[in-house]
Amino acid sequence: MSVDIKNNTRRRLTAPRNAFSILAKEVLPQWDISLVFVGPKKAKTLNETLRNKTYIPNVLSYAVGDKNGEIFICLHEAAKQAPAYNLNLTSYTLLLFIHGLLHLKGWAHGVKMERCEQKLLARFVCSYVATSSNRNRYRHLPDKNGRGRGTHR
Repeated sequence: MSVDIKNNTRRRLTAPRNAFSILAKEVLPQWDISLVFVGPKKAKTLNETLRNKTYIPNVLSYAVGDKNGEIFICLHEAAKQAPAYNLNLTSYTLLLFIHGLLHLKGWAHGVKMERCEQKLLARFVCSYVATSSNRNRYRHLPDKNGRGRGTHR
């Protein structure tokens, strides 16, 4: 099982790279996954070529053999859509990756898929991302009112 990650955009990845491997191992433990971050132009071209759709997708996933898959995430679309889901870009990117993994597993859109996505994201973000990359390292410094920056009163 492996996840090969390529970022073909100018945007910096906000999710820890090993986060994708951990999630892939959870959903598709025997698969090799190629994860490619693309811009809107490439995402639209892929969608037109592979699905005959003319819009810019946020995520595309395709099986490319037995237990091999490709997932394309458009970071531009992810950044635009994340606020609508009350998620930061890191969490939304992970949600899109989970979504792509479930499609590779054979799942179709629906309530079952959404619940699984939410469950995996909540468990993962709470146990991993929250403890490793989302810490407010300035929380102990006072703000202009004398309170810690990480406190909300």
